[in-house]
Amino acid sequence: MIYIYQDPNWPNFSWNNDLINKKADHVRYLQGYLLGRIESLGFEDAQNSLFHHLTDDVMNTSAIEGENLDIEMVRSSIARKLGLPYGGIKTPIERSVDGIVTILLDATLNYSAEISEDRLFYWHKELFPLGVSGFSKINVGRYRTDENGPMQVVSGYIGREKIHFSAMDAKNLRQEMKIFYQWFNENNEFNPLIKAAIAHLWFITLHPFDDGNGRIARLLTDMLLARSEKKAQRFYSMSTSIKEMRKGYYDILEKTQKGSLDITEWLVWFLDCLEHSIISSQNKIEQTLTKSNFWNHARSYALNQRQVKMINMLLDGFEGKLTTSKWGEINKCSQDSAYRDILDLIDKKILQKVENENGRSTNYVLIM
Repeated sequence: MIYIYQDPNWPNFSWNNDLINKKADHVRYLQGYLLGRIESLGFEDAQNSLFHHLTDDVMNTSAIEGENLDIEMVRSSIARKLGLPYGGIKTPIERSVDGIVTILLDATLNYSAEISEDRLFYWHKELFPLGVSGFSKINVGRYRTDENGPMQVVSGYIGREKIHFSAMDAKNLRQEMKIFYQWFNENNEFNPLIKAAIAHLWFITLHPFDDGNGRIARLLTDMLLARSEKKAQRFYSMSTSIKEMRKGYYDILEKTQKGSLDITEWLVWFLDCLEHSIISSQNKIEQTLTKSNFWNHARSYALNQRQVKMINMLLDGFEGKLTTSKWGEINKCSQDSAYRDILDLIDKKILQKVENENGRSTNYVLIM
């Protein structure tokens, strides 16, 4: 089997310029539109959105590797480091959780700083503060040595792993990483989103560490995306989209490693994934704006706690149809109380009644 790093022209990647530039320009437009919508958010909503997306990023970049973090620890670590108002847990935060949060923030808050061997070694130490991955001791803060055999890139659970490709010989890593650092730090002339996609693939191909390569590749992606926006705050999570499209992610990586240096298909996949991430975030922000605008309009009304709770549930995307019986179940109140609450909201022109064609069932929807 011949891998792309064995090509005599490695790492001179090529791609369909017209296709990829057109696609990248479209995603850049979506990126700019999202940032514009974020500016419409109030300070508190913007902070909440930032907090939410950072949490998603940390949780999902770890979940891709089969590691399920404690979400309360993640939230507390982010809040403490950014000075955000979150009560969180009182127990100590695990060092490994604090570590992944630390390096994510370093990659994005310090996006303009160059990467180097020292910086990536620091990131690796933060990922594995105890020097172990699972139950296995690994080399931490230095490149792999392949002392236990060649590095293989796998996915899946222990006993059901799938080998996607074998990485290059460890003896070549130091020189290969020097070339990568130089390319990453220089001002290339092509679209910054294309650079983010290439950096991700290039780093995964080198696979310089015993473990943590996927997480560091995604950190480098976030770093270049922050550079492309000239903004340290992250309002979408590429890791979340990769997790949702995980099978496709490993499939395209495997196909690309066994193909030629024409990486058009990888670039298309990456830009599609990035587009999915941006649109998902945009939908959440539109929902937040809708909710904010609604309450700005409705704040003059006197509403009880049950009514506020149910309106927020409807604004957040209530599943199914809202009936008096559901209102009563959710609020643990009688059908009569539920009906009075609903009638009051109809009088205030906040809810309206919708009857099924047979006239036997009635439900209620927000008037937007």
